Amino acid sequence: MHHPANQLWVADFTYVATWRGFVYVAFVIDVFSRMLVGWRVSTSMKADLVLDALEQAVHARSDTGGLIHHSDRGTQYLSIRYSERLAECGIEASVGTTGDSYDNALAESIIGLFKAEVIHRQGPWRHVDAVEFATLGWVDWFNNRRLLEPIGDIPPTEFELAYHRQREAQAMAA
Repeated sequence: MHHPANQLWVADFTYVATWRGFVYVAFVIDVFSRMLVGWRVSTSMKADLVLDALEQAVHARSDTGGLIHHSDRGTQYLSIRYSERLAECGIEASVGTTGDSYDNALAESIIGLFKAEVIHRQGPWRHVDAVEFATLGWVDWFNNRRLLEPIGDIPPTEFELAYHRQREAQAMAA
């Protein structure tokens, strides 16, 4: 099922073992293109982790009115501050209801790629800064250069550009 960009985001987080304890990595993904629109690395899994990732996504994508944000039932995503921030941005929260397993699976598969391509390949990890630096590089590569089979073996950025060019061409022809 295809959603145009900025209609459905899915959010999830994972953890990474380091020599100094666990580090948490949160992602916000645009379902349409698989674009990683927000992410954050933290030594705490408190609400700030997911709120900071959401904040980055909101800044990256200015037009959030009418957008649906899906997450599982993690307490971080159910926090008052998180819910209030979604409401302020005109974003509707959808939390772990039946029928959303596809969206959860999408988030889990992208986190699976992150773990396979970065965490397991480049570890062991010394500390949060190392994980953050590696995540920064991976997100840039993922959005701009990684070929994704479900969107036609092109990167998310290219998929979105092609979509916008096609819409402009249709508008010109109309």
